[in-house]
Amino acid sequence: MESISADRRNELVAGATASRWKLELRDRYGIDISRRAADPEAAKAVRAQAVEATAARAAAGVVMRRIKTISEPASEYMRGAYEFSSQLVEAGEDIRWLPRRLASSLFLPGNDMFVIDGAFVMFNLHDGEDGPAGQQWDDDPALVARCRDAFEAAWAVAVPHRDYTPLA
Repeated sequence: MESISADRRNELVAGATASRWKLELRDRYGIDISRRAADPEAAKAVRAQAVEATAARAAAGVVMRRIKTISEPASEYMRGAYEFSSQLVEAGEDIRWLPRRLASSLFLPGNDMFVIDGAFVMFNLHDGEDGPAGQQWDDDPALVARCRDAFEAAWAVAVPHRDYTPLA
């Protein structure tokens, strides 16, 4: 497993040519919600960039699938993520929600992961305050296969965005 920079991770994600699968396992990330509320225009600009990038990848034929694992009732952070996810779905990303009650029989990695083009995996590491703590990359075929299998198993039980409403 190789440690990589955030910039390298972003390059690899942007370089996907066939598929980008992402599994998110956390209920909160180190993003200050109050700061977003204090500067809604900046938050809106960041979200617009994400939607634009998603639409461009979809137009290029990249199949984007994302699973968002969620505790119920949902945190304030995840309720906001749910609302924003509708825009990403409209832009071309297929998003499913995995309530933790449906995940108990699954074997999932310990960190959020990407499977890019079915060829390599990346993991996002987080610290105890939910902030970024590094990224890892690996193309070991056995590890990639385990990650693909874990993603597919979770995908099979996760609920499509259009059919899911977070419990408050």
